[in-house]
Amino acid sequence: MKHNPAQPSPSRRDVLAAGAALSAVGLAATASAQDRPIPKAPDKAAIPEGTPVRIGVIGMGGMGRGHLGSMMAQIRDRKHDFQVVAVCDVNSINLGTAQKTASEGQPDVEVSGYGDYKELLARDDIDGVLIASPEHWHATMSVDAMAAGKDVYCEKPMTLSIDDALWIMNTIDANPQMRMQVGTQYMMLDKYRHAKRLIAEGKIGHPTLSQTSYCRNSLNGEWLYGIDANVKPGETLDWEAWCGPMGVDEFDTEVYHRWRRYRKWSTGIIGDLLVHMMTPMIFALDRGWPTRVCASGGHYIDKAMENHDQVFVTTEFEKDHTMIVAGSTCNENGLDTLIRGHEANLLLGGNNCVLRPERHFAEEIQEQTFQSEGIDAQGALRLNWIECIRTREQNVSPVKLAAQVMVIVDLATRSMWDGGAWTFDPKTLTAKRA
Repeated sequence: MKHNPAQPSPSRRDVLAAGAALSAVGLAATASAQDRPIPKAPDKAAIPEGTPVRIGVIGMGGMGRGHLGSMMAQIRDRKHDFQVVAVCDVNSINLGTAQKTASEGQPDVEVSGYGDYKELLARDDIDGVLIASPEHWHATMSVDAMAAGKDVYCEKPMTLSIDDALWIMNTIDANPQMRMQVGTQYMMLDKYRHAKRLIAEGKIGHPTLSQTSYCRNSLNGEWLYGIDANVKPGETLDWEAWCGPMGVDEFDTEVYHRWRRYRKWSTGIIGDLLVHMMTPMIFALDRGWPTRVCASGGHYIDKAMENHDQVFVTTEFEKDHTMIVAGSTCNENGLDTLIRGHEANLLLGGNNCVLRPERHFAEEIQEQTFQSEGIDAQGALRLNWIECIRTREQNVSPVKLAAQVMVIVDLATRSMWDGGAWTFDPKTLTAKRA
């Protein structure tokens, strides 16, 4: 339909069989997280200093190429001792470009290319995989990777649905030796750690209302990536593999190159943009699971895009807090990033965290500014993951936090399309129409 190294590793045959089974499960779009098999991953050991961490990259489209280029710069600048030893893509053009980039950036490293990600996972000399595929593949690839003993860095949004997110959460809970980093890089910004500490210490009183946004603009529309006329299914592209867990649609080059514009394949602004802002805010607030989500959206400028170009989301949490979030691809003026408390507020719009008292508490609370440095947040997040592969320490952008964010993403998307509010029960981890 158009538009629409140290521990033993499983054998290659075992990994391919397990991967095929798990991928088949993903084809059942209605299967709940509780119905899906949870693999037992092998044990993981720390990697000694002097031994490079060996990484594979799955998905060599725009985001994957961006990661690869940044990693080549980090290797050149000796930011950490790691190697990219394998790349994978169902598009042979992207695959060839990526293999060339990785080989030229690491002249002493043999870089292998794969069209099937399960063949990459079958290698027992790869420590972790970075997944930058379209988001409908994130859950299956992440679970398959952990089953194969690979630590995971998965691009945001972590999944396309709540059930997919809970499947990953159940998998990581059953395999606490594994590390999975979700690619929400603003988790590396110190201002949110300052905010979390101040809230936990009671410096703002009860946090009542927070707000944030991700708004940008363009002349002609969002996610209008260039279309490569050389991409042809059956010749340069394995289209069935690209569709994967969603089932095979008729090939549409617009969908392949610009899938974030289409409802079936992406949650648009909410999953691609708003997760960046919501994730560190939810981390700082520590208000538990979202319990009620209501959202509205419109097609105001980019009417050719199936997903909305303007959204507004209201979320209530377990521990008496409400968050409002705005997103736009047709106007770049957003909301101030702010956490309101009964006694004081936290202003988070710049690099710093500013504590500012409410008028009634001005004599008791002094305004303070907590300084933070500007950093390459995405590069730092990726290096944090690689360091955790080496040391087995916990990474900073964890799966449970991403699952809480995915509740908002999924329910806000439902709300925008059906016009109602949705609730989530943290005890049963189930959602229903309000």
